[in-house]
Amino acid sequence: MLILFCCILLVAGCDASKQLKAEPNEVLYSVVGEEKITLTSTLPGRVSALVTAEVRPQVDGIIIERLFEEGADVKKGQVLYRIDPAVHKAAYAMAKASLVEAQANVAAIALLEKRQRLLISQNALSRQELDNTISQHGQARARVARAKAELESAAINLAYTEIKAPVAGHIGASSVTVGALVTANQPTALAVIQQTDRVYVDITQSSTDTIRLRRAMAQGRMAPNGSATKVRLTLEDGSPYTAITRVQTDGEPEWIQGDLLFSEISVDQSTGSLILRAVFNNPDRLLLPGMYVKAIIEEGAVDNAVLIPQGLAFANNTGGHSVYVLRGDDAENGLFRVERRDVRLERASGNRWIVSSGLNSGDILIVEGLQKAAPGELVKGVPTRKAPTEAVAMTSKKKAR
Repeated sequence: MLILFCCILLVAGCDASKQLKAEPNEVLYSVVGEEKITLTSTLPGRVSALVTAEVRPQVDGIIIERLFEEGADVKKGQVLYRIDPAVHKAAYAMAKASLVEAQANVAAIALLEKRQRLLISQNALSRQELDNTISQHGQARARVARAKAELESAAINLAYTEIKAPVAGHIGASSVTVGALVTANQPTALAVIQQTDRVYVDITQSSTDTIRLRRAMAQGRMAPNGSATKVRLTLEDGSPYTAITRVQTDGEPEWIQGDLLFSEISVDQSTGSLILRAVFNNPDRLLLPGMYVKAIIEEGAVDNAVLIPQGLAFANNTGGHSVYVLRGDDAENGLFRVERRDVRLERASGNRWIVSSGLNSGDILIVEGLQKAAPGELVKGVPTRKAPTEAVAMTSKKKAR
């Protein structure tokens, strides 16, 4: 019995010695560094034409001819419609006859005034009669000027029977057909011409983001891009806005970039946002008025940004975020103590977080084996050869399996 008890104690002692000599859990770590990054924001936007002109008649009449093809490009001054000119030709002829009559009346009164001046020099005519003739002569000249203005007005109305394109651009569908009665200044446009070789993109940005950006620039945490802010677009199907004719390679697409022009100086009370406007070249007419796009705006640059993969930050019980870092306990032998560090996340940059406080360059961040690590526990740290983001992606794949 004594021998059996001694054997049990011997086995228990061996197990205890094995537990004491058990290897600590292994985690992968990466040393936090600083890098220079360009910050971008992806914002919703709508495309609008650079110039939009509504074609309307300026005289009354019946449309007798349409001279353009719907959906085609038209030139400035090109005749689009013809209105029946008969009435306006008659008005022009009447105004012209009135001018001739007024000019003849001026000539007659001028001769009468000349004779009366001769008679008054011979005391054969009263001064009152000459004054009356001079007054009539002035009235006759005024009637000539009025007749000229009426003739010019009639000529303008006659020219308006040919409805011309006010601008060059792409014309849409016609709202009237041949035989339709149109009136001057009617509310319905006959057609709409839009210039789409260059387009505007109206971008919506929240006032909260505007305040954050201005504060970051004022505090020196971000450098502004200046007046040459570039904008890129992502189309409705998720593809980048590039030239259709250019063959894309596996590398970075050759974006067609636009220039940011201005922002509204007031905030929309209903949406709490500002409107930014950018202008883009549209050589392939890929951007159509009214199209929804996503605009990628270069906001500024951060010279010494601390970034961590998004999968490494977790929510804590105080409403903030924390990460696990390693503190050198026996770093020469690869042994570290696990420490939970509270961090402040500024914003996302791709699939990483920008850390504004809590982490510094040189800190050792656990990137794999988080489930094996607990605060205060001794672990064996192994440096990862992959970038922190790649290591997190590998961890996610393992968890998925």
